[in-house]
Amino acid sequence: MFPRPAPARRYAVTALVLGLLGSLTSGAWAGARHPAPPLGHPRTTRVPAAAGTGTPLAGYAIQSSAKVSDSPAAVSSPGYPAKGWYPTGPRSTVLAALLADGVYADPFFSANQRKIPSADFQVPWWYRSDFTVEDTARRTSLDFSGVISAADVYVNGHQVARAADVTGAYTHHELDVTSLVRPGTNTVAFRVRPNDPNKDLTMGWIDWLQPPPDRNMGLVRDVLVRRGGPVALRDTHVVTKPAVPSLASADLTVKAEARNDTGSPVTAEVTGRIGATIFTRRVRLAAHEKRTVAFSPADTPGLHLTSPRVWWPAGMGGQPLYDLDLTASVARTTSDTAHETFGIRDVRAPLNADGARQYRINGRRLLIKGGGWSPDEFLRWDRTYVEDRLTYARDLGLNTIRLEGHLEPDEFFDLADRYGILTLPGWECCDKWEGNVNGAGEPGEPWTGADYPVAKASMAAEAARLRDHPSVISFLIGSDFAPDATIEKTYLDALKSADWPDPVVSAASDNSSARLGGSGLKMTGPYDWVPPGYWYAKREGGATGFNSETSAGPSIPTLDTLRRMLAPAELDTLWRDPEAKQYHRSPSPVFGTLKIYDAALTGRYGAPTGLADYVRKAQLAQYENVRAQFEAYGRNATDSAAPSTGVIHWMFNSGWTSLHWQLTDRYLDQGGAYFGAKKANEPLHVQYSYDNRSVVVVNHRHAQVSGLTARATLFDPDGTQKYDKRVSGVSVDGDGAHTTALTLPSAVSGLSSTYLLRLDLTDAHGKQVSRNVYWLSTRPDTLDWSGTTWYYTPTTGYADLKGLTSMARVPVSATASTESSDGTSTTTVTLRNTGRGRTPALLTDVHLVGAQGSPVLPVHWSDDEVSLWPGESVTLTATCRTDDLHGSVPAVRVSGWNTPERTVPATRLGGGGPLGPTPGRFSRR
Repeated sequence: MFPRPAPARRYAVTALVLGLLGSLTSGAWAGARHPAPPLGHPRTTRVPAAAGTGTPLAGYAIQSSAKVSDSPAAVSSPGYPAKGWYPTGPRSTVLAALLADGVYADPFFSANQRKIPSADFQVPWWYRSDFTVEDTARRTSLDFSGVISAADVYVNGHQVARAADVTGAYTHHELDVTSLVRPGTNTVAFRVRPNDPNKDLTMGWIDWLQPPPDRNMGLVRDVLVRRGGPVALRDTHVVTKPAVPSLASADLTVKAEARNDTGSPVTAEVTGRIGATIFTRRVRLAAHEKRTVAFSPADTPGLHLTSPRVWWPAGMGGQPLYDLDLTASVARTTSDTAHETFGIRDVRAPLNADGARQYRINGRRLLIKGGGWSPDEFLRWDRTYVEDRLTYARDLGLNTIRLEGHLEPDEFFDLADRYGILTLPGWECCDKWEGNVNGAGEPGEPWTGADYPVAKASMAAEAARLRDHPSVISFLIGSDFAPDATIEKTYLDALKSADWPDPVVSAASDNSSARLGGSGLKMTGPYDWVPPGYWYAKREGGATGFNSETSAGPSIPTLDTLRRMLAPAELDTLWRDPEAKQYHRSPSPVFGTLKIYDAALTGRYGAPTGLADYVRKAQLAQYENVRAQFEAYGRNATDSAAPSTGVIHWMFNSGWTSLHWQLTDRYLDQGGAYFGAKKANEPLHVQYSYDNRSVVVVNHRHAQVSGLTARATLFDPDGTQKYDKRVSGVSVDGDGAHTTALTLPSAVSGLSSTYLLRLDLTDAHGKQVSRNVYWLSTRPDTLDWSGTTWYYTPTTGYADLKGLTSMARVPVSATASTESSDGTSTTTVTLRNTGRGRTPALLTDVHLVGAQGSPVLPVHWSDDEVSLWPGESVTLTATCRTDDLHGSVPAVRVSGWNTPERTVPATRLGGGGPLGPTPGRFSRR
C-alpha cells in the first residue's frame, strides 16, 4: 500500500474513521486494511493466564497534562473516565494520534505543518490503557522500550517507575507489577515527557525534513504485559559459527538467562528445540538468582550442523531461517517460554590496504550498495508499507539499508531477514548522541554523568534485540564523529556482554576511536548537485573506498506526486524561482533552496518553460546522475588500487513529501532516480565510463560469463548514426568483476555537441541481456575541485545537452493486457516506436494508472524509462496487488522526453499465467 494524505479539513465522517483507526498502524494515513478499535476509548487488552506469554497493550487514550487536573493516582486507576481524551493505537507519538483523530490538516501538504502549535507539546502527555487478567497467581510484568523521551509509569494508582529511570528511546525496561495486579480490569498509565534530541538520548531529524512539532514524543514500540511462573527466561540468543569458506558445517551455541523471581530456591528444567534437535538441562537457582544457561556442540552434538542452510543477501543466495524454542519448567509446569528466529551466516569487514572497510559475507566479498532509510516522520508503523519499500530496494539491486538512528521495530528486521536486505544500524549525528565530540557549532549538549548509564543501557538493549538477525551486519557507534574513549568503552562493554557477533564500526565518517581504530568509511559528500562524471574521480565522494552517505542531492518527484504535495502557487514557484526557500527540501539553510540544482538543470538542458518541462528535465538529470553514481562504484569495486567497497545513496527514501534525497518518493512513485539506480544495478550490465570513455561489462552474479557481444553506437539527436562498433567474445568473472569491452574514440567526425550513446549486450545465443542509453556532450562538465565544500564540488562549466530539445516528437504505440491470480495482477505492455524518421524515443516512461488516472502504487516494473529507436519494440511487465486496482481494469499512461503523452486501456485477461516480471527485450519489427 502507499500512504495517502490525511484530510485537509476535519470532515465529520473522515474524523470518525480516522478516530476509529487511531495510529494502530499507518492505516490511519494510508487507507490500510487493518481492524479498527471501537469508538471512544481504545479497547481493553485481554491478557491470557498462560505462563510465557507477552501481550501488547492494544492502545491508549492520551491527553495533555495541561488539560488534566486529576492526580496521577486517579488517572492510573481503573474506571477513570478519560472524557475527551484521544484514542490511539499501541505505538504512537502524540502528534500521530492527533493527526489520526483529524485534529490537524495533512502536514505532508504544502506548509500545513507550520500551523501546528509546538507549544502544545512542551508539557507531558498522559497515555492510559486498561488490561484484564483473570488469574493473579502468575507473575506479571510490564516489558517495553521506545519511550520518547522519558516517562513516569503508574499501575492501578501506584507509581512503579520514575522518568529519571525510564528515559531514552532505546532503553529496555521490565517492571514487576505482580503485587499490584488484581482480577478484572487493571490500568497502566505513562506520563510522557517532552522530547529534545539535543538534550535527550532519543532521536531527531537532523536536516532530513521539517521536524515534527511534537518532536516524536510518545510510545513508539509495544508495551507487553508478561505472565510467567517462578522462573523467567530472558536474553535468549544463538551464536552461530559457520565454517568459512567451505560452509560445510556450522556450530550453534544457545544461551539464555534463567532468573528465579521468587524468594526461595527452585529447580528449573530448561528445554530447547532447533529443528529435530532437542536439548535439556536441570538448573538449580537460589532465591532471586540469575544464571546463564548455555548449550553448545560440546555437550549437545546436535548443535553441530553438517550442510547447514546458510543465509545470503539477496542476489547471492537464499534466505533460510531457523527457529529456536526454549521452555523453562518448574515441577513439570511451564514457567516461561522464549522463541528466537536466526540465520546462519558469517560477516567480516577488515580494512583493505587503502584503509577502506571491505565487507565479506560467508567468505565472499561484496560491494555494499545501499540507501539511507527514513521512517515515517511521525513514526507511524505500517508493516505493508515498510515491506513495499524493502521490495523496492531489492528491485533496485540494492543489498543494504543504513539506519542512522531511527532504529525500526522488530518487524522491520524480520522483513529484512526475509528479503535478504542487509542493514547497517547505528547512532545518529548532530544531537545529544555526539554531544561530547560534535564539531564547532553543531547541536547536541555534552553528556552528564546521568547519560552514560542511559547510553550503555541503550546499546545493550539494541544489541540484544538485533544480534540474531542475519540481515544486521554491523553497528556504527558513531556517525559524523567517533565516540571518545569513555563513551566507546561504554558501548563496547555492552556489546561484548550481549555476545554481539558482527563488526563494530567507530564512525560513518573517516574518524578513529581509541580501541576500534579507523572506521574504514568516508563521509565526504556530496549532498548537493554534482555532474555524473564526478563519481568517477577517485577523490572526495568519488568511487573509491566506502562512502557512507552521498548523492547529488535534490530529487524532484513525478508530476503526480508534486501535485499531491504542493499548492498551485508553490508549484509555480518551484520551476520559476531557484532562489525560493523550499519548505519541502530541508530546514537546513545549506539545503533550503534548489539554487545549485536549478542552475545545473538550466545550464545543461536549457531553462524550463513550465512546470511539466521542469519535471521532465529533472527526471533525465536524476536518471543519469544516480545511474552514474552506482555505475562508478560498481566498475571500481575490483580495482587493484583504491577499489570502491561501499556506497550508501543519501537517501533511499524520505519520511515525508520531499524534494531531495530519495530514490522513491513518499507515495512510492518511481521516476528518473529510481530507474537510474535499477539500470545501474542490473545483475549483468553494460555501461559507459565518463572518465575514460570505456565501455565496461560488470557482472554482479557469482558465476563467470563468457561469449558476450558488446555493441556501442553513437547518434546525433535526430537519429543519424555517427559511429558503430561491435566486439564479440567478451568474458567477465563473477562477484562484481568487470571487463573493458571497448573504448570510444576521443573524437568522432561530424558528431553534434549533444549526442546519444546506445549500448547493447547480447549473450552467446544472441539474446539481449543489457541495454543502456546515454545522452552526452562533446563539451564536458568541468569541476572546481579546489572549491570543494563538505556538501558539494562547484561546477564551473556545464555539458551541452540542450540539443535534446531539438529532438522531433516521436509516437510510441502501446498495447496492454492485465491478468490476476492469487491477489496479484500483472500488466503486460508492448511499446513500439512507430515514427517514420530516424529519431529515437528517449526515456519513454510508462505508468500504470487506475480509473481516475492516478498511478497505481506500489508497482514493480521489469524495466521502465526505456529508449526506442524507429521500428523497435519492447515488452514490459508491471506487477501490483489486485486490491490496489479497486475493482477496475488499469490503463497505461505513456510519455517521454520526446513522446506525446497518451493513455491506453489494458485488456483484462483470464486468471492464471505468470505473475512475476520478466526483463524487457528490444526487437526490430
